[in-house]
Amino acid sequence: MSSYTPEALRQCHRKIQPFIHRTPVLTSHLLNELAGATLFFKCENFQRGGSYKMRGATHAVLVKKEGGSFPGVVTHSSGNFAQALSLAARSLDIPAYIVMPENAPEVKKRAVEQYGGLVFECKPTLDAREAEAERIAKETGAVFIHPSNDPMVMLGQGTAALELLEDIDALDHIIAPVGGGGLLGGTALATAFFGGDCEAIGAEPLAVDDAYRSLKAGRILGNEKTDTIADGLRTVLGSYTFPVIQKHIRTIVRVSEAEIVQAMHLIWERMKIVVEPSSAVALAAVFKDPDRFKGKRVGIVISGGNVDLKKLPFA
Repeated sequence: MSSYTPEALRQCHRKIQPFIHRTPVLTSHLLNELAGATLFFKCENFQRGGSYKMRGATHAVLVKKEGGSFPGVVTHSSGNFAQALSLAARSLDIPAYIVMPENAPEVKKRAVEQYGGLVFECKPTLDAREAEAERIAKETGAVFIHPSNDPMVMLGQGTAALELLEDIDALDHIIAPVGGGGLLGGTALATAFFGGDCEAIGAEPLAVDDAYRSLKAGRILGNEKTDTIADGLRTVLGSYTFPVIQKHIRTIVRVSEAEIVQAMHLIWERMKIVVEPSSAVALAAVFKDPDRFKGKRVGIVISGGNVDLKKLPFA
């Protein structure tokens, strides 16, 4: 973990600033009353590409580019990292080859193409995604960048929490959703470096609770099924993200599908902002464990807003 230092995170933030938005932090009096806590929403749904993943994708591409020219980048992603890498690559005039599962939301596939990414569909399994990405890398010479399990990606994702800590004083907790662990790992690093007594906490769908179980077991575990509305959280922890989470995260709150939908509905209805189901998992965690957060100042990372408007769970 030698690359994970306070200065490395600061340097990462300075490097990506020309390519990202500093997203706003919003509050809601009603949600505060319902939660019994003071909530601060870091709105990465307003980020370029519609999610926090623009941060990590941009940082990873910039670091690769510093090492010399190369004929493009390739990744596999259910959507948000696909969009982010396509946009980051276009900004730096580099081709992006994107492997997406065939069941990824159509809105995300279209966005990848609009951002200049070349989409290659595959079966909705991790093995199929990895095999197709490896094939493309061999044929094109493109450099593979993992959506989450990459130290430079994880540092980039941590800049969202860094900004939140800079903007809001005296937070007791920062909650981030966890899938592959890039966001939660980066959030944990930022909180450990700059949060004082603030604690980073993970939020995860009960239907895909591999991160929760992995922490309990002390090793990376997978999921037998990936049947959750939070499509961005269907991936599992990796060899880079798990050690960081294992070191810095003590608590992961698991939430049901109904609780995710309820939290998503509240954000849409009361805050008037578009968020995807994966984003609502963090707020759902607050309502799931009210005693933990009662009376506390809680930062919530709204991870993205790339949702298929034709398939809203509460329409």
